Amino acid sequence: MGRPVAFFEVTSPDHRRAQRFYAELFEWQVAEDPDGYALVDTGAGSDAVGGGIGPSQAPGDTGVKIYVRVDDLDATLARAAELGGTPVLAPTDLPGDFGRIAVLADPDGNPVGLWA
Repeated sequence: MGRPVAFFEVTSPDHRRAQRFYAELFEWQVAEDPDGYALVDTGAGSDAVGGGIGPSQAPGDTGVKIYVRVDDLDATLARAAELGGTPVLAPTDLPGDFGRIAVLADPDGNPVGLWA
């Protein structure tokens, strides 16, 4: 069985501009938290992929990233390494009961998020 895209993320050095841009362009609901990160409701129904728009955390991390739902972060990172990928962010707990994430770079350097 394939793994679904579970989340998308846009990071920007001017995250509020990005939040306004996407909200106005696509009529998305954008709810910013006190740290500047905003969860996005695309308004496309309960089965739609949701996302987030937030500030860049480091040089070079600006852009769009997908997060793919996986059963085991460590096993997926190990398989990615076998296929030529490299780890970018080690498995990290999300606040609350939202699970854990990790990020890898594919062989071309594209970041891909993993969510378990």
